[in-house]
This record gives sequence, structure tokens and C-alpha cells, in this order.
Amino acid sequence: MRLVAVGSGVGGGPWVSSYVGGRNEKVGQCFYAVEDRKVAVDEGGDAVAGGGKRVAEVVVAAVATVVLGVGNRVLYKLALVPLKQYPFFLAQLATFGYFTFMIEFVYFRYVIVYFGILYIRHHAGIVTDEMLHAPKAPFIVVGILEALAAATGMAAGAILSGASIPILSQTFLVWQILLSIIFLGRRYKVNQLLGCFLVTIGVVVTVASGAGAGDSLKEGGMFWTLLMIVSFFLQAADTVLKEIIFLDSTQKLKGGSMDLFVVNSYGSAFQALFICLLLPFLSKLWGIPFGQLPNYLKDGAACFLNIGTLSSGCDGAPLLPLLFIIVNIGFNIALLHLLKISSAVVSCLASTFSVPISIYVFTMPLPYLGVASSLPTGFMAGAVILLVGLLIYAWTPSNGSSGASFSTST
Repeated sequence: MRLVAVGSGVGGGPWVSSYVGGRNEKVGQCFYAVEDRKVAVDEGGDAVAGGGKRVAEVVVAAVATVVLGVGNRVLYKLALVPLKQYPFFLAQLATFGYFTFMIEFVYFRYVIVYFGILYIRHHAGIVTDEMLHAPKAPFIVVGILEALAAATGMAAGAILSGASIPILSQTFLVWQILLSIIFLGRRYKVNQLLGCFLVTIGVVVTVASGAGAGDSLKEGGMFWTLLMIVSFFLQAADTVLKEIIFLDSTQKLKGGSMDLFVVNSYGSAFQALFICLLLPFLSKLWGIPFGQLPNYLKDGAACFLNIGTLSSGCDGAPLLPLLFIIVNIGFNIALLHLLKISSAVVSCLASTFSVPISIYVFTMPLPYLGVASSLPTGFMAGAVILLVGLLIYAWTPSNGSSGASFSTST
């Protein structure tokens, strides 16, 4: 079969014709990349309807990610109220995606939950045997990247102030764009790059206003600042690798794209393995001798479950920590689903958008937190810049056909 034409009609959508044995025949489906994702469509009105349905799906998934992202950040702060004496049980969970310790009481719950859902979906026929038997090497790399990202992030986070970390986290978006260009061959339009830049500036202005983040970065030192940036680089590489897994599975698997719970389950299992190998290093970062970790876990578990004589001052447990764990699992699932149907950059923008909303929520009278915090002076300016950046990124020029890059797949 020889493809002879690829194009887009004014109202008919993309079409592909072929010349087989002296006669013209239709090719069932063609794949084309619009902006930064590959989408499969049929001809004519079905293409328009399918495109609109896909856009609606991405919008709904993005809104869900933002809502769960806000809940994740707010509940993280609330969950620290009863666990104020044992902050390492929850530290870095909101920032780095999964908690790096409390292996027996929290982290393996994530692995158990994901594999439990995976088992149900497999018996329901949603997850095929082919998906489960897919090569595990990419998942091993995912586990290594997530473990190293947590280790380096905790090392730097122990030195840097809380005001500086959200500023440095904006390098995550920059790394994602660069890595997607290198490994996915993406080409971004000027409006997309400008939009991402404005989103980054908006978050920096929002977080830095009245927080003294500039002085905090100077006090932290260049080495720890660079180490935190390396941590976000590793997280961005992890996200891009997951997107590559989804894209490759679309072409190789007969049952369609890889189920997100396969990626979550195996990635979490391998991350837990490598975190265990890093425990001596992590305990040193926490300032807890490795030999005292069992007692520390035992005392923390008593507070977490709010039982025994050590539970004094743990009011709010286990409800608040459990709510945080549930919302965090939902947030990670929503984020990975959005990554699957859109791109790494879109999922990052949705997660970033939750930052200023979370800051605003903390100005409300929340339980267990006492007096509400005041709104930073530059909050509105930063929020406006962020919104403008999102609108510019999502804006599509009127001459849409000239901005889309087309490719065919036989």
C-alpha cells in the first residue's frame, strides 16, 4: 500500500487516501499530532465530534486534578497538626508525589491500594494479560527516578526554607519542556512557550510576595539550591518516561494504551524497593540514628492511630492523616490520567494552578489551624499573570491547520 496524500479539508477533517492495485481505497484510521499530542480520528464529522469529546475529557481531567491538588496541599497541612512531633511521616508527600518512609504504615498502603485496584480491573477485563506481561525495565527506571528524586529533595528540603521550595519547584515545568523536546520530539509554538513562562512567573510572584523567599534562597546556599533543582529534574524525567510508556503501549499493545494502574502499581513497588535500599542515607538526613528508626516508627504509629499513652496531643488523628492519604492517592491517579490523555506539560500546568488557589484557601478559617493567614500583597498580581499564561498556552491561532504538525501511521 502506498500513501499518496495527507491533508486537512476545511470541514471534513484529516483524510488519507491510498492507491492499492489500481484503485483508490480509504485507510481506516490515521494518526496526527495537533500541538503536542498524537490523536486517532476517523474522517468527516466523526473527527470533529471525536476532537470535541477529547478536549472535553482533558478539561474535566484538568479540573479534577486542580481540585484534588488543592485538597492535597490543604489536607497535608491539616494532617501535620496531629503529627507535629512526627513530621517525617508526611513530609514531602505533597511535593514529591509519594512518601519516602513510614514503610509499614503508610507507603505500602499505596502499593497495596494500587495493586488491589489493579487486581479488580484485571478480573473485569480492563487490564489485559499483555499489559501485565509488558517489559518491566521502564518501571524499574521509574522506581529509581522517584526514589532518587525523593532522596535528593529531602536532603535539600532539610536545609532550604519552606518559602524557597515552591519557587524552585517551578523549574519542574522547564525540565519537562526540555525533556519532551529531546526525548519525545515535541515542537512547541511561541504562544505555548510564552504561556509556560508566564505561569512560572505568576507562581513565583504569588509565593514570593511577602514570604521573604529571596532571602531564603540566599541563606540556603548554592549547593542545596542546585540539589533541589536536580530533584525536580528527576521528577520531570519520571513524568516524561511515563508518557513514553503510554505512547509506546498505544502502538505495541493489542488492547490499546497501557492502563494507568499498571504504571502506578509497578512504579510504586519498585520505588518502595529502592527507598528501602536508601533508608540508611535517609535516616541520616532526618537526624535519626538508623538503629532508632524502629522506635521512631512505633511512636509515630501510635500517634497516627491515636492509640496508647503516646497519643497525647494527636487530636485529629487518624481522620486528618487518612483523609490526606485518600486525597493524595486520588490526586496522583488524576494526575497520571491527565498525563495519559494529554501531555506532561499540561498535567504540570494543572498541578501548578493549584498553588495560588491553595494559598487563598489558607486565608479561610480552617479547623485545627487556628487564626487564618493573611493574603500576600502580591497574590492578585501573581494570580493574574498565571491565568494570562494559561490562556496564552491554550490559545489556538485562527489558522489552525498551519500550526498543526501531521504524521501518518500505517
